[in-house]
Amino acid sequence: MRFVVAAVVGAAVLAGCAPVQSGGTAPTAGDEQTGQLRVWLFDEVNRGPKEAVVKEAITEFQQAHQGVTVDVQYIQVQTRAERFKAAFSDPKSAPDVAEFGNTDLAGYVAGGGFAELDLGQWADSKDLLPAVVDTGKVDGKVYGVPWYVGVRALYYRTDIFQELNLQPPATLDEIAPLARKIRAAKPDLLGISAGGKYTYGAMPFVWANGGDIAKKDGDKYVSAIDSAESKAGLRQYTELIADDICPPAQCAANGGDASVEAFRAGKAAMVVGGDFNRKSVDASTAAGKYAVVPLPGKKAGEIAPAFAGGNLLGVMKGSERKTLANQFVQLLGGKVYQRKMFDAMGNMPTFGDVQDEVAKANPVLEPFIKTLNAGTRFVPVTPNWAKVDAQAVLPNLLQKIAAAGEDVDTAAKAAADEMNAAFAS
Repeated sequence: MRFVVAAVVGAAVLAGCAPVQSGGTAPTAGDEQTGQLRVWLFDEVNRGPKEAVVKEAITEFQQAHQGVTVDVQYIQVQTRAERFKAAFSDPKSAPDVAEFGNTDLAGYVAGGGFAELDLGQWADSKDLLPAVVDTGKVDGKVYGVPWYVGVRALYYRTDIFQELNLQPPATLDEIAPLARKIRAAKPDLLGISAGGKYTYGAMPFVWANGGDIAKKDGDKYVSAIDSAESKAGLRQYTELIADDICPPAQCAANGGDASVEAFRAGKAAMVVGGDFNRKSVDASTAAGKYAVVPLPGKKAGEIAPAFAGGNLLGVMKGSERKTLANQFVQLLGGKVYQRKMFDAMGNMPTFGDVQDEVAKANPVLEPFIKTLNAGTRFVPVTPNWAKVDAQAVLPNLLQKIAAAGEDVDTAAKAAADEMNAAFAS
């Protein structure tokens, strides 16, 4: 997969200054061209920069569409399931446009929440990264424009490594011994901050070992988390949650945020963190004392597959202003405003040319770009994934091994049974 293509940003900026186009979508009966366009976006810990960019887009949109106002509500990520479920059942209270996580897509589409999008005549769409576009598809149809993509790599403390005369790990097998050596030399540090609930930190170990969450079998998924390859990856990851690396008492209950926070606080020598964590690390005690490399694979020179995270922008199926909604998605999700969102929030763009531009201006992005180039993985694209997610099957699996001391074979079999029950329901 090729993720970085030649930059044509000058043309993109010029295109962004032109009147907003509809992408070839003609208004239909009941498709209102004036009035209020309602938009839901996710709230952030530091919402100010995001809100400033969105306000700029609203101003441009309203100037190009007389008689149209755009009302944005910022909703909590933690309560999104309830908010969207209510919106799907009551279109009158629903937004026209919404931001949502790519792992939620299949369930939302099955619930009749989002309209299929035609990106064919949208000029920007030709430069969307193909593998990232796939995270906005269900059964080959596009329902979401990728607004940003998130991948994880290995952060490490350069000062600690230099002091101890260490090199970053070249393979996954090297991580545990390296982390033990660091903790032995510096008992006040975690060798690596590895959370027992950090699913997307653990899954690259599973994928790199040839395992997977699930496999497609006909028109359904069947769990593969209890395969020999998957269990090898689970063992390799949960080995890190031990007293001589990352004690269970401190680490077993941690998810991704808490894992990264330990690194930010200067309490860990390594952590698997996202490109989206970079700005917060730069504002921490680790600032100026860290570097990032791709998480290595099983062999030297390989990169472990990362989870292709990120958020999408979509048009609600019940919208009475579908043309306006599509136009707003194409503006806010287009090249110009994705670049502005990168500058404001550090969000990785989903267009190859824009990504190339920001990478040239920000060499620190190189390990994340390399990780994208190496190929990413995703959760099973099925509405039933929402059930697996809601039951916290994968975090519970890691917890059973890391905190409760259950053997990998038993814990993986129980997780597989739970998944298969959800997939079959």
